[in-house]
Amino acid sequence: MRKKGISYIVTAIILIAGLLLLQYNKPKTINWFESYVSTHKIPYGTFVVNDLMENLVFKEKVQQVHVPPFEFLADMPSKKGIYAFVNNGVFFEEAELNRLLEWTAEGNTLFIASEGFEETLRDTLGFELGTRYAGFEVTQDQEHRLENSNLKSGKTYAYKKESFVTVFEAIDTINSVALATVELLEEGNDKKSRDVTAIKSPFGKGEIILSTFPKAFTNYFILEDDNREYTAGLLSYFGQEKHVYMDNYYKSGKSFYTSPMYIFLNTKELKWAYYLVLIGGLIYIIFEGKRKQRPIPVVKPLQNQTLAFTRTISDMYFEKGDRKSIAEHNINYFLHDIRSRYYLGNVTKEEEFYKSVSARSGNSLADTQSLFKLMDELRSSDQVSEHQLKQLNNLIQKFKSKNDGK
Repeated sequence: MRKKGISYIVTAIILIAGLLLLQYNKPKTINWFESYVSTHKIPYGTFVVNDLMENLVFKEKVQQVHVPPFEFLADMPSKKGIYAFVNNGVFFEEAELNRLLEWTAEGNTLFIASEGFEETLRDTLGFELGTRYAGFEVTQDQEHRLENSNLKSGKTYAYKKESFVTVFEAIDTINSVALATVELLEEGNDKKSRDVTAIKSPFGKGEIILSTFPKAFTNYFILEDDNREYTAGLLSYFGQEKHVYMDNYYKSGKSFYTSPMYIFLNTKELKWAYYLVLIGGLIYIIFEGKRKQRPIPVVKPLQNQTLAFTRTISDMYFEKGDRKSIAEHNINYFLHDIRSRYYLGNVTKEEEFYKSVSARSGNSLADTQSLFKLMDELRSSDQVSEHQLKQLNNLIQKFKSKNDGK
């Protein structure tokens, strides 16, 4: 039975090792989270566009901003250029939006790529948003197009990863210009619809550029076929003479991770080392960490020292030769014992007392009288001999043996 158990354990270890090996060699799962963080290289990060802007297009004119817009503009009120926001949702507080609009009206450019905008901004620029769905769990064949004739307006850029797209339902056609559109088949409609996805509106001395397709700035879109030309076309409205301030505050993902566990779980080797430590700990708990009984100490029960105490006291009296005191103690103890045992407290006459003791103890009347006569003699005498003390003890023991049935 023991050999059979060992074979089961070895088989289980081999199976677990095989599963771990398969998991270790499994291709890394793609992270499709829409982070829009400038340092993320996942599909929906924005590392590529930021790298191109900093190293090829605008070079030293790009500044990464990691604080709220209100704080940034308060610290640098004289800065001129383009303030760009790219995220799946950018919504400002009222005071923050007013500060941005004031800064834009001074001759700067505000660029926002987002799938939603707050009501105040929609009312200010006079536009409404809508959504085009392809259906439940159905991907759209989106064909994005730049509307500027100088930016290859006839070419379309495909995107087939989503089942919906946000568009401008209505715009202020007097003050706003369409920069990009999208063509797609809507749910339950066989004809393609064409809707605006990017507009430009003057605002004071500056201008505001809005795009409802922020995924145009993600790594996945830019690296797919020739889609980089679409992104480059939108960036061309920035101009190369102005400074570009890229927002890193309004992002769905984290630009940095404070937890040290991220380092372990994001690195393949460290992650599996961490898993092996956990598995090893679990094995230890199963086989070695179970409760072990501590040795139970042998506690000797307390001994009845009454007999030893009595012997000690008697030895003390005997060594002193005080046989009189020994006899009196022995008589008093005997009388107390029969009174408490036979309930003789109310018997006053001597003859009745002897008869009652004799009847209740099982001793003859003669033996009872003989014992009590000896006790009276010893009490009245000044000295007690060793023979008398032994005789008293023998008679008491004989009397008790009859009562106990021995």
